[in-house]
Amino acid sequence: MSKFLVRGKKQLKGTVRVSGSKNAALPIICATLLSDETSILKNVPDIADVHSLIEILSALGAKVKFENNILEIDPKNIKKDLIPEEKVSKMRASILILGALINRFKEVDIPYPGGCVIGKRSVSSHTSAFKELGVKILDEETRLHLKANKLIGKKIILEERSVTATENILMAATLAQGTTEIRMAATEPHVQDLAVMLKKMGAKIKGIGATEIIIEGVKKLKGCNHTIVGDYLEAGTLAIAAVATEGDVLITGININFLDSLWQKFNELGVKYELTEDSIHVLPTKKLKPIPKLQTAVYPSFATDLQAPFTVLLTKANGVSKIFETLFEGRLNYLFELEQMGAHIEYLNPHQALIIGPKNLKGRPISSYDIRAGAGMVIAALMANGETEISNIQYIDRGYERLEEKLRSLGADIHRISE
Repeated sequence: MSKFLVRGKKQLKGTVRVSGSKNAALPIICATLLSDETSILKNVPDIADVHSLIEILSALGAKVKFENNILEIDPKNIKKDLIPEEKVSKMRASILILGALINRFKEVDIPYPGGCVIGKRSVSSHTSAFKELGVKILDEETRLHLKANKLIGKKIILEERSVTATENILMAATLAQGTTEIRMAATEPHVQDLAVMLKKMGAKIKGIGATEIIIEGVKKLKGCNHTIVGDYLEAGTLAIAAVATEGDVLITGININFLDSLWQKFNELGVKYELTEDSIHVLPTKKLKPIPKLQTAVYPSFATDLQAPFTVLLTKANGVSKIFETLFEGRLNYLFELEQMGAHIEYLNPHQALIIGPKNLKGRPISSYDIRAGAGMVIAALMANGETEISNIQYIDRGYERLEEKLRSLGADIHRISE
Protein backbone atom coordinates (compact mmCIF):
# COMPACT_ATOMS: atom_id res chain seq x y z
CA MET A 1 0.00 0.00 0.00
CA SER A 2 1.17 3.52 -0.79
CA LYS A 3 0.36 6.99 0.52
CA PHE A 4 0.81 10.54 -0.68
CA LEU A 5 2.85 12.90 1.48
CA VAL A 6 2.03 16.52 0.62
CA ARG A 7 3.49 19.75 1.94
CA GLY A 8 1.05 22.50 1.10
CA LYS A 9 1.07 26.19 0.24
CA LYS A 10 3.07 25.78 -2.98
CA GLN A 11 1.81 27.86 -5.91
CA LEU A 12 1.32 25.72 -9.05
CA LYS A 13 2.98 27.13 -12.17
CA GLY A 14 3.66 25.79 -15.65
CA THR A 15 2.08 23.73 -18.41
CA VAL A 16 0.54 20.27 -18.18
CA ARG A 17 -1.19 18.02 -20.71
CA VAL A 18 -4.07 15.78 -19.65
CA SER A 19 -4.09 12.03 -20.29
CA GLY A 20 -6.68 10.09 -22.24
CA SER A 21 -10.10 9.77 -20.64
CA LYS A 22 -10.53 6.90 -18.19
CA ASN A 23 -14.29 6.91 -18.69
CA ALA A 24 -13.90 6.72 -22.48
CA ALA A 25 -11.11 4.15 -22.48
CA LEU A 26 -12.97 1.52 -20.44
CA PRO A 27 -16.08 1.09 -22.67
CA ILE A 28 -13.95 1.46 -25.81
CA ILE A 29 -11.67 -1.36 -24.66
CA CYS A 30 -14.76 -3.53 -24.12
CA ALA A 31 -16.10 -2.56 -27.56
CA THR A 32 -13.07 -4.14 -29.25
CA LEU A 33 -14.63 -7.50 -28.28
CA LEU A 34 -17.47 -6.88 -30.77
CA SER A 35 -15.09 -7.84 -33.60
CA ASP A 36 -12.74 -10.75 -34.08
CA GLU A 37 -10.19 -8.41 -35.68
CA THR A 38 -7.36 -6.51 -33.98
CA SER A 39 -7.92 -2.92 -32.79
CA ILE A 40 -5.27 -0.37 -31.83
CA LEU A 41 -6.14 2.31 -29.27
CA LYS A 42 -3.93 5.35 -28.66
CA ASN A 43 -3.80 7.84 -25.79
CA VAL A 44 -4.98 5.15 -23.38
CA PRO A 45 -4.35 6.27 -19.77
CA ASP A 46 -1.87 4.08 -17.88
CA ILE A 47 -4.06 3.69 -14.78
CA ALA A 48 -5.15 0.88 -12.48
CA ASP A 49 -8.64 0.50 -13.97
CA VAL A 50 -7.23 0.04 -17.48
CA HIS A 51 -4.81 -2.61 -16.22
CA SER A 52 -7.65 -4.39 -14.40
CA LEU A 53 -9.74 -4.47 -17.58
CA ILE A 54 -6.73 -5.70 -19.58
CA GLU A 55 -6.42 -8.57 -17.10
CA ILE A 56 -10.06 -9.47 -17.70
CA LEU A 57 -9.64 -9.43 -21.50
CA SER A 58 -6.43 -11.47 -21.24
CA ALA A 59 -8.18 -14.04 -19.05
CA LEU A 60 -10.91 -14.30 -21.70
CA GLY A 61 -8.25 -15.28 -24.22
CA ALA A 62 -7.55 -11.96 -25.97
CA LYS A 63 -3.99 -11.12 -26.97
CA VAL A 64 -3.17 -7.75 -25.46
CA LYS A 65 -0.12 -5.48 -25.73
CA PHE A 66 0.07 -2.18 -23.82
CA GLU A 67 3.07 0.12 -24.15
CA ASN A 68 3.52 3.90 -24.13
CA ASN A 69 -0.25 4.51 -23.89
CA ILE A 70 -0.90 2.40 -27.01
CA LEU A 71 -3.13 -0.63 -26.50
CA GLU A 72 -3.35 -3.40 -29.11
CA ILE A 73 -6.13 -5.96 -28.67
CA ASP A 74 -6.65 -9.15 -30.68
CA PRO A 75 -9.94 -10.68 -29.42
CA LYS A 76 -10.23 -13.43 -32.03
CA ASN A 77 -9.91 -16.37 -29.63
CA ILE A 78 -11.87 -15.19 -26.59
CA LYS A 79 -14.06 -17.74 -24.81
CA LYS A 80 -17.03 -17.11 -22.52
CA ASP A 81 -16.14 -19.89 -20.08
CA LEU A 82 -12.89 -18.09 -19.19
CA ILE A 83 -14.52 -15.06 -17.51
CA PRO A 84 -12.37 -14.28 -14.42
CA GLU A 85 -15.02 -13.96 -11.74
CA GLU A 86 -12.82 -12.52 -8.99
CA LYS A 87 -11.50 -9.74 -11.23
CA VAL A 88 -14.95 -8.90 -12.60
CA SER A 89 -16.47 -8.74 -9.12
CA LYS A 90 -13.96 -6.08 -8.03
CA MET A 91 -14.44 -3.67 -10.92
CA ARG A 92 -17.60 -1.68 -11.63
CA ALA A 93 -16.68 -1.01 -15.27
CA SER A 94 -16.59 -4.75 -15.97
CA ILE A 95 -20.36 -4.52 -16.47
CA LEU A 96 -19.48 -3.06 -19.87
CA ILE A 97 -18.40 -6.44 -21.22
CA LEU A 98 -22.09 -7.42 -21.33
CA GLY A 99 -22.91 -5.37 -24.42
CA ALA A 100 -20.06 -6.91 -26.40
CA LEU A 101 -20.16 -10.51 -25.17
CA ILE A 102 -23.92 -10.98 -25.56
CA ASN A 103 -23.29 -10.53 -29.28
CA ARG A 104 -20.20 -12.75 -29.45
CA PHE A 105 -21.51 -15.63 -27.34
CA LYS A 106 -25.30 -15.12 -27.03
CA GLU A 107 -24.90 -15.83 -23.32
CA VAL A 108 -23.02 -14.04 -20.54
CA ASP A 109 -22.85 -14.98 -16.88
CA ILE A 110 -20.84 -12.71 -14.56
CA PRO A 111 -20.83 -11.83 -10.85
CA TYR A 112 -22.02 -8.42 -9.74
CA PRO A 113 -19.32 -5.85 -10.53
CA GLY A 114 -17.71 -3.93 -7.65
CA GLY A 115 -16.18 -0.44 -7.55
CA CYS A 116 -16.09 2.73 -5.43
CA VAL A 117 -18.33 2.99 -2.38
CA ILE A 118 -20.28 6.13 -3.34
CA GLY A 119 -23.76 4.72 -3.10
CA LYS A 120 -25.81 1.94 -4.64
CA ARG A 121 -25.81 1.80 -8.43
CA SER A 122 -28.72 -0.18 -9.81
CA VAL A 123 -28.31 -2.59 -12.74
CA SER A 124 -32.01 -2.44 -13.62
CA SER A 125 -31.41 0.24 -16.26
CA HIS A 126 -29.13 -2.29 -17.99
CA THR A 127 -31.30 -5.38 -17.63
CA SER A 128 -34.58 -3.71 -18.58
CA ALA A 129 -33.00 -2.31 -21.75
CA PHE A 130 -31.44 -5.66 -22.67
CA LYS A 131 -34.90 -7.25 -22.34
CA GLU A 132 -36.19 -4.82 -24.95
CA LEU A 133 -33.57 -6.17 -27.37
CA GLY A 134 -34.82 -9.73 -26.82
CA VAL A 135 -32.33 -10.76 -24.14
CA LYS A 136 -33.55 -13.13 -21.43
CA ILE A 137 -32.37 -12.25 -17.93
CA LEU A 138 -31.87 -15.62 -16.24
CA ASP A 139 -30.51 -14.10 -13.03
CA GLU A 140 -30.14 -10.56 -11.75
CA GLU A 141 -30.52 -11.27 -8.05
CA THR A 142 -27.25 -13.00 -7.20
CA ARG A 143 -25.32 -12.31 -10.42
CA LEU A 144 -25.90 -11.15 -14.01
CA HIS A 145 -26.82 -14.04 -16.31
CA LEU A 146 -28.03 -13.01 -19.77
CA LYS A 147 -28.99 -15.16 -22.78
CA ALA A 148 -30.30 -14.39 -26.28
CA ASN A 149 -30.80 -16.39 -29.48
CA LYS A 150 -30.70 -13.13 -31.42
CA LEU A 151 -30.96 -9.44 -30.68
CA ILE A 152 -33.76 -7.48 -32.35
CA GLY A 153 -33.62 -3.70 -32.65
CA LYS A 154 -36.35 -1.74 -30.91
CA LYS A 155 -37.21 1.65 -29.45
CA ILE A 156 -35.78 1.67 -25.93
CA ILE A 157 -36.52 4.30 -23.28
CA LEU A 158 -33.91 4.00 -20.57
CA GLU A 159 -35.05 4.12 -16.94
CA GLU A 160 -32.51 6.87 -16.32
CA ARG A 161 -29.78 8.62 -18.25
CA SER A 162 -27.25 6.04 -17.15
CA VAL A 163 -23.84 6.31 -18.80
CA THR A 164 -22.94 2.63 -18.60
CA ALA A 165 -26.45 1.46 -19.60
CA THR A 166 -26.30 3.73 -22.65
CA GLU A 167 -22.86 2.35 -23.53
CA ASN A 168 -23.92 -1.28 -23.07
CA ILE A 169 -27.02 -0.94 -25.24
CA LEU A 170 -25.13 1.11 -27.81
CA MET A 171 -22.62 -1.73 -28.17
CA ALA A 172 -25.26 -4.46 -28.21
CA ALA A 173 -27.42 -2.66 -30.78
CA THR A 174 -24.62 -2.34 -33.34
CA LEU A 175 -25.01 -6.04 -34.25
CA ALA A 176 -28.74 -6.41 -33.54
CA GLN A 177 -31.18 -7.08 -36.36
CA GLY A 178 -32.99 -3.94 -37.52
CA THR A 179 -32.98 -0.47 -36.01
CA THR A 180 -32.60 0.46 -32.36
CA GLU A 181 -33.57 3.83 -30.96
CA ILE A 182 -32.18 4.71 -27.54
CA ARG A 183 -34.11 7.47 -25.83
CA MET A 184 -33.05 9.16 -22.59
CA ALA A 185 -29.49 8.31 -23.62
CA ALA A 186 -26.54 9.71 -21.66
CA THR A 187 -24.61 12.37 -23.58
CA GLU A 188 -21.29 12.54 -21.72
CA PRO A 189 -18.10 13.06 -23.78
CA HIS A 190 -17.01 9.47 -23.10
CA VAL A 191 -20.31 8.13 -24.48
CA GLN A 192 -19.73 10.24 -27.58
CA ASP A 193 -16.18 8.92 -27.96
CA LEU A 194 -17.43 5.33 -27.76
CA ALA A 195 -19.93 6.03 -30.55
CA VAL A 196 -17.20 7.60 -32.71
CA MET A 197 -15.04 4.51 -32.21
CA LEU A 198 -17.92 2.15 -33.04
CA LYS A 199 -18.51 4.01 -36.31
CA LYS A 200 -14.85 3.40 -37.19
CA MET A 201 -15.55 -0.30 -36.62
CA GLY A 202 -18.39 -0.12 -39.17
CA ALA A 203 -21.39 0.61 -36.95
CA LYS A 204 -24.19 2.82 -38.29
CA ILE A 205 -25.02 5.40 -35.62
CA LYS A 206 -26.87 8.71 -35.76
CA GLY A 207 -27.38 11.25 -33.00
CA ILE A 208 -23.98 11.19 -31.31
CA GLY A 209 -24.12 13.62 -28.39
CA ALA A 210 -27.94 13.69 -28.32
CA THR A 211 -30.38 12.06 -25.91
CA GLU A 212 -31.87 10.09 -28.83
CA ILE A 213 -29.46 7.74 -30.62
CA ILE A 214 -30.38 5.70 -33.70
CA ILE A 215 -28.41 2.51 -34.43
CA GLU A 216 -28.96 0.50 -37.60
CA GLY A 217 -27.66 -2.99 -36.96
CA VAL A 218 -24.94 -4.46 -39.18
CA LYS A 219 -23.85 -8.06 -39.62
CA LYS A 220 -20.18 -7.64 -38.75
CA LEU A 221 -17.78 -5.13 -37.25
CA LYS A 222 -14.08 -4.78 -38.00
CA GLY A 223 -11.06 -3.77 -35.96
CA CYS A 224 -10.03 -0.11 -35.98
CA ASN A 225 -7.49 2.48 -34.92
CA HIS A 226 -8.79 5.08 -32.48
CA THR A 227 -7.31 7.80 -30.28
CA ILE A 228 -8.99 8.21 -26.89
CA VAL A 229 -10.32 11.71 -26.20
CA GLY A 230 -8.55 13.84 -23.56
CA ASP A 231 -9.89 13.48 -20.02
CA TYR A 232 -12.08 16.50 -19.31
CA LEU A 233 -12.49 15.41 -15.68
CA GLU A 234 -8.73 15.36 -15.16
CA ALA A 235 -8.55 18.79 -16.81
CA GLY A 236 -11.22 20.07 -14.45
CA THR A 237 -9.39 18.64 -11.44
CA LEU A 238 -6.11 20.27 -12.46
CA ALA A 239 -7.84 23.59 -13.17
CA ILE A 240 -9.42 23.54 -9.71
CA ALA A 241 -6.04 22.70 -8.16
CA ALA A 242 -4.51 25.68 -9.96
CA VAL A 243 -7.20 28.02 -8.60
CA ALA A 244 -6.85 26.51 -5.11
CA THR A 245 -3.12 27.35 -5.00
CA GLU A 246 -3.54 30.77 -6.64
CA GLY A 247 -1.54 29.28 -9.49
CA ASP A 248 -0.64 30.19 -13.06
CA VAL A 249 -1.21 26.99 -15.06
CA LEU A 250 -1.84 26.16 -18.72
CA ILE A 251 -3.74 22.87 -19.19
CA THR A 252 -3.77 21.40 -22.71
CA GLY A 253 -5.17 18.42 -24.59
CA ILE A 254 -8.90 18.87 -23.96
CA ASN A 255 -12.06 19.99 -25.70
CA ILE A 256 -12.89 22.97 -23.50
CA ASN A 257 -16.56 22.82 -24.54
CA PHE A 258 -16.96 19.67 -22.45
CA LEU A 259 -16.48 21.77 -19.29
CA ASP A 260 -18.95 24.60 -19.82
CA SER A 261 -20.57 23.98 -16.41
CA LEU A 262 -17.19 24.34 -14.67
CA TRP A 263 -16.32 27.56 -16.49
CA GLN A 264 -19.71 28.97 -15.47
CA LYS A 265 -18.94 28.22 -11.82
CA PHE A 266 -15.49 29.75 -12.21
CA ASN A 267 -17.28 32.90 -13.38
CA GLU A 268 -19.43 32.86 -10.24
CA LEU A 269 -16.33 32.43 -8.07
CA GLY A 270 -14.54 35.28 -9.80
CA VAL A 271 -11.72 33.10 -11.16
CA LYS A 272 -9.39 34.64 -13.74
CA TYR A 273 -8.83 32.33 -16.72
CA GLU A 274 -8.46 32.22 -20.50
CA LEU A 275 -9.81 29.57 -22.89
CA THR A 276 -8.63 28.43 -26.30
CA GLU A 277 -10.05 25.61 -28.40
CA ASP A 278 -8.02 22.92 -26.62
CA SER A 279 -6.65 24.55 -23.45
CA ILE A 280 -7.39 26.58 -20.34
CA HIS A 281 -4.96 29.05 -18.80
CA VAL A 282 -5.74 29.55 -15.11
CA LEU A 283 -4.42 32.89 -13.83
CA PRO A 284 -3.66 33.76 -10.19
CA THR A 285 -6.85 34.62 -8.30
CA LYS A 286 -6.62 35.61 -4.64
CA LYS A 287 -10.22 36.29 -3.63
CA LEU A 288 -13.12 33.95 -4.37
CA LYS A 289 -16.84 34.60 -4.06
CA PRO A 290 -19.19 31.97 -2.54
CA ILE A 291 -21.48 29.85 -4.71
CA PRO A 292 -25.19 30.12 -3.82
CA LYS A 293 -25.76 26.55 -5.03
CA LEU A 294 -23.48 23.94 -6.54
CA GLN A 295 -25.83 21.22 -7.78
CA THR A 296 -24.65 18.12 -9.59
CA ALA A 297 -26.68 16.57 -12.40
CA VAL A 298 -26.20 14.55 -15.56
CA TYR A 299 -24.11 16.03 -18.35
CA PRO A 300 -23.93 18.81 -19.48
CA SER A 301 -24.76 20.04 -15.97
CA PHE A 302 -22.11 20.14 -13.25
CA ALA A 303 -20.38 16.74 -13.03
CA THR A 304 -20.66 14.72 -9.85
CA ASP A 305 -17.05 13.68 -10.49
CA LEU A 306 -15.90 17.29 -10.01
CA GLN A 307 -18.07 17.98 -6.98
CA ALA A 308 -15.49 16.93 -4.36
CA PRO A 309 -12.55 18.89 -5.86
CA PHE A 310 -14.76 21.97 -6.31
CA THR A 311 -16.20 21.73 -2.79
CA VAL A 312 -12.67 21.71 -1.37
CA LEU A 313 -12.00 24.91 -3.33
CA LEU A 314 -15.08 26.52 -1.75
CA THR A 315 -13.35 26.53 1.64
CA LYS A 316 -11.38 29.52 0.23
CA ALA A 317 -14.51 31.44 -0.79
CA ASN A 318 -15.53 34.44 1.33
CA GLY A 319 -19.03 33.45 2.49
CA VAL A 320 -21.48 30.56 2.57
CA SER A 321 -21.69 28.10 -0.33
CA LYS A 322 -24.24 25.33 -0.65
CA ILE A 323 -23.57 21.99 -2.32
CA PHE A 324 -26.27 19.60 -3.47
CA GLU A 325 -25.15 16.14 -4.62
CA THR A 326 -28.14 14.68 -6.48
CA LEU A 327 -26.70 11.44 -7.88
CA PHE A 328 -24.98 9.38 -5.15
CA GLU A 329 -25.92 9.19 -1.49
CA GLY A 330 -22.39 8.32 -0.36
CA ARG A 331 -20.57 11.01 -2.30
CA LEU A 332 -20.25 13.48 0.59
CA ASN A 333 -18.42 11.12 2.95
CA TYR A 334 -15.13 12.91 2.30
CA LEU A 335 -16.49 16.02 4.07
CA PHE A 336 -15.63 14.41 7.42
CA GLU A 337 -11.97 14.35 6.35
CA LEU A 338 -12.18 17.95 5.17
CA GLU A 339 -13.75 18.99 8.45
CA GLN A 340 -10.85 17.45 10.37
CA MET A 341 -8.52 19.66 8.33
CA GLY A 342 -10.30 22.73 9.69
CA ALA A 343 -13.09 23.34 7.18
CA HIS A 344 -16.32 24.84 8.52
CA ILE A 345 -19.11 22.57 7.29
CA GLU A 346 -22.76 22.34 8.24
CA TYR A 347 -24.47 19.12 7.17
CA LEU A 348 -28.07 19.51 6.04
CA ASN A 349 -28.69 15.90 4.99
CA PRO A 350 -26.77 13.12 3.17
CA HIS A 351 -27.04 15.06 -0.10
CA GLN A 352 -26.59 18.68 1.00
CA ALA A 353 -24.13 20.72 3.04
CA LEU A 354 -23.00 24.29 3.61
CA ILE A 355 -19.35 25.29 3.25
CA ILE A 356 -18.55 28.41 5.26
CA GLY A 357 -15.35 30.22 4.35
CA PRO A 358 -12.73 31.32 4.10
CA LYS A 359 -10.98 28.79 6.34
CA ASN A 360 -7.29 27.89 6.37
CA LEU A 361 -6.87 24.12 6.15
CA LYS A 362 -4.30 22.32 8.27
CA GLY A 363 -2.28 19.27 7.24
CA ARG A 364 -3.10 15.99 8.98
CA PRO A 365 -3.55 12.28 8.11
CA ILE A 366 -6.62 11.86 5.89
CA SER A 367 -8.05 9.15 3.66
CA SER A 368 -9.46 8.84 0.15
CA TYR A 369 -13.00 7.43 -0.11
CA ASP A 370 -13.25 7.10 -3.89
CA ILE A 371 -11.50 8.26 -7.06
CA ARG A 372 -12.84 11.81 -7.13
CA ALA A 373 -12.90 12.34 -3.37
CA GLY A 374 -9.27 11.26 -3.44
CA ALA A 375 -8.49 13.99 -5.94
CA GLY A 376 -10.32 16.42 -3.69
CA MET A 377 -8.16 15.38 -0.75
CA VAL A 378 -5.02 16.01 -2.82
CA ILE A 379 -6.27 19.53 -3.57
CA ALA A 380 -7.04 20.06 0.12
CA ALA A 381 -3.49 18.97 0.96
CA LEU A 382 -2.07 21.41 -1.62
CA MET A 383 -4.02 24.21 0.09
CA ALA A 384 -3.21 23.24 3.68
CA ASN A 385 -0.59 24.55 6.04
CA GLY A 386 1.95 21.91 6.98
CA GLU A 387 2.14 18.27 5.97
CA THR A 388 -0.75 16.03 4.93
CA GLU A 389 -0.62 12.25 4.60
CA ILE A 390 -3.26 10.75 2.28
CA SER A 391 -4.00 7.03 2.54
CA ASN A 392 -6.07 4.72 0.31
CA ILE A 393 -4.59 6.34 -2.79
CA GLN A 394 -5.29 3.16 -4.76
CA TYR A 395 -8.60 4.88 -5.55
CA ILE A 396 -6.78 7.85 -7.06
CA ASP A 397 -4.56 5.51 -9.11
CA ARG A 398 -7.69 3.99 -10.63
CA GLY A 399 -8.65 7.25 -12.31
CA TYR A 400 -5.62 9.53 -12.66
CA GLU A 401 -2.43 8.77 -14.57
CA ARG A 402 0.70 9.84 -12.64
CA LEU A 403 -1.21 12.58 -10.81
CA GLU A 404 1.59 13.25 -8.34
CA GLU A 405 4.15 13.52 -11.17
CA LYS A 406 2.04 16.05 -13.05
CA LEU A 407 1.49 18.13 -9.92
CA ARG A 408 5.18 17.93 -9.03
CA SER A 409 6.05 19.22 -12.52
CA LEU A 410 3.96 22.28 -11.65
CA GLY A 411 5.80 22.87 -8.39
CA ALA A 412 3.76 20.87 -5.89
CA ASP A 413 5.58 19.18 -3.01
CA ILE A 414 3.93 15.76 -3.28
CA HIS A 415 5.54 12.34 -3.04
CA ARG A 416 4.43 8.73 -3.00
CA ILE A 417 5.60 6.73 -0.01
CA SER A 418 5.22 3.02 0.76
CA GLU A 419 3.88 1.78 4.06
